[in-house]
Amino acid sequence: MLIDLVKNMPSQQMLNKQSISQLSAPTNDLVLRAARGERTQRTPVWLMRQAGRFDPKYLEIRQHCGLELEELFRTPNLAAQITLLPVRLGVDAAILFQDILTPLAPMGAPFVFRPAPTLNKPIRTEGDVAKLSAFDPTKELAFVPRSIELVLDKLGNSIPLIGFAGSPFTLAAFLIEGGSPSEKILQTRAMMQDAPQLLHQLLDLLAKVTSEYLLMQIDAGVHLVQLFESVADRLSPAEYEKFAHPYQEAVLRALPPTCPTILFVKEWPSLDLMVKTGASVLSVGSCIDLREARSLLNGKVALQGNVDNEILRSGSSKEIEEAVRRCVIAGDHTGHILNLNHGILKDTPIDNVCRFIDAAKSLTPEPEPSNNLEDAP
Repeated sequence: MLIDLVKNMPSQQMLNKQSISQLSAPTNDLVLRAARGERTQRTPVWLMRQAGRFDPKYLEIRQHCGLELEELFRTPNLAAQITLLPVRLGVDAAILFQDILTPLAPMGAPFVFRPAPTLNKPIRTEGDVAKLSAFDPTKELAFVPRSIELVLDKLGNSIPLIGFAGSPFTLAAFLIEGGSPSEKILQTRAMMQDAPQLLHQLLDLLAKVTSEYLLMQIDAGVHLVQLFESVADRLSPAEYEKFAHPYQEAVLRALPPTCPTILFVKEWPSLDLMVKTGASVLSVGSCIDLREARSLLNGKVALQGNVDNEILRSGSSKEIEEAVRRCVIAGDHTGHILNLNHGILKDTPIDNVCRFIDAAKSLTPEPEPSNNLEDAP
């Protein structure tokens, strides 16, 4: 079934000439070069949830506009404005201000945020799954490409814009639990055990929707995309292999090779299945030793991460700078994008975020020894 799904996905040929041209490298292309596994003059840096609740400017916009979060996502001029906020802090890429749950509303499962995401009727039966449907994202989610258009216009080809989506299993967990998945994901695990074929049916649908949603973002001009598997840390290895990995692979292999892809799997200790998805970059948690991962992967894919977000929230300036230094050295300025183990925590001081970014940008590789005999003393 998954093979048929991948074959039936829109292909690279669906991308129009305009979107292909928009994939040309921006002036600061460090993130794109690192995603290709290249050695860079310094390690590029951005942060998951960099446009969000830690930023006083974001809170000002929220207070001034008075919109609920789900409405804010649907308002392109405000979504674009929030997307651009971290640029002033010096990050090397912007990431679109949306939520991983955005594609679920047109499927028939609208979440509201009060403040946590809540679904009025969780998806738990065969009848519930049957009521969900795929849709045309260009029609039902037209505010997303419009937001992308506005952001790209303001960026002026300065830094890359990252698009993203939730991975099918993560979206399924939100749907089944009816909100943010708990540590034990009891309802989701019950479906895994009691109705695995129903769960696979739901995951197939979510893989189709997610692939088409990401293709729309790529067509609108994002430079790379990230797939978020945000509940992987709740799964056993067997559950991950059966219910998460195949659908990550189905989504990522449906995307055009012209667009680099990042696979984020929250605090997942094994790289084996992550590599098999075909992702360009693996975003790893603090449970992974970056130096060992680089040695194991031997340049097959690039890496992203993996400073502990708790250090960013509560660490001293010295601790933050040392954590950045260790991570950058481990990445060796080659095929490495500096980021956190997962998103910025909401009560993180903005000054600490600035220290993190500044520390990253202050570190450059040691010059490589010259083989030119004329340079010898």
